[in-house]
Amino acid sequence: MQTVKAKKHLGQHFLKDENIAEKIADTLPHDGFDTILEIGPGMGVLTKYLMTKAQPLHLVEIDSESVVYLSNHYPDLTKHIHREDFLKMNLENLFPEQQLAVIGNFPYNISTQIVFKALENRNIIPVFAGMFQKEVAARIASKPGSKVYGILSVLVQAFYDVEYLFTVSEQVFNPPPKVKSGVIRLTRKQHFQLDCDEMLFFKVVKTAFQQRRKTLRNSLKVFELDTNSTAEKLFSERPERLGVVEFVALTHLIEHSRKM
Repeated sequence: MQTVKAKKHLGQHFLKDENIAEKIADTLPHDGFDTILEIGPGMGVLTKYLMTKAQPLHLVEIDSESVVYLSNHYPDLTKHIHREDFLKMNLENLFPEQQLAVIGNFPYNISTQIVFKALENRNIIPVFAGMFQKEVAARIASKPGSKVYGILSVLVQAFYDVEYLFTVSEQVFNPPPKVKSGVIRLTRKQHFQLDCDEMLFFKVVKTAFQQRRKTLRNSLKVFELDTNSTAEKLFSERPERLGVVEFVALTHLIEHSRKM
């Protein structure tokens, strides 16, 4: 078992269980992308298994101590270590004309931001896999009607098929977090461009869930829609009852009302 230092890494807890690390690495398919990008490798427990894949591996790590460790233990990867903040990286410039598989044991405190960054770059990220706090993983994978279904669920599922793969115990980390973790895999849909104004779609979803206890008739008042239209039944629902298809339909209604 690889020894790791007992410290948090930007809100992250180091994974120490080799079996779990290998299992996470194996969530990536064998093909469908050109390059693997691991976020927050820390001391490289997941990295060693990703190195066995056919595609070249790049690492994103901003902790200087971890960068030194990775350079010393994985010298072949030294030129592929990006000492940058993933949230600020221009992925299309760094990896021109490439499709990326993004993976990692994601720091809990920025995991949602990492997902939104992936959504922004969905044109070049066909697969996204890794470990999150269990509650976040469950939220991403949840279906309409669930208490945890929300903005993140809808926006991710609009462009990716989501699989909740397995739960991870607190005891496989050093130091152990106070919560369990969950591993998920996002596979980009074949048709991942929505048949509507995508920026407006994002706005509709976020606006609807800002007042999730209210019906859409009330939460979407800002759009000045005719809520007595043929879609009246839709407006009587609360946002957590709607799937991606229904939110696309709402977006179309708003687009149509703006053109009148």
